[in-house]
Amino acid sequence: MKTQSIVGILLIIVGIVAFSYQGFTYTTTEKAIDIGPIQVNTEKEHTFPLPPIVGGIALVGGIVLLVTGGRKS
Repeated sequence: MKTQSIVGILLIIVGIVAFSYQGFTYTTTEKAIDIGPIQVNTEKEHTFPLPPIVGGIALVGGIVLLVTGGRKS
């Protein structure tokens, strides 16, 4: 397979995942209290949203790469 086709397939996969999940959430641990030997940690959830336009652009870009890669061969 050509590099252009591989990148096109990867972009299509990324576009589908971006449409289905609409973002991702991750957790961080932070110190709330640190008094000598006593420590209290808290876990905070952070959300990183992915707008649907990102998935659409990746999907269309992948399709374009596959179509143009197929024409040149």
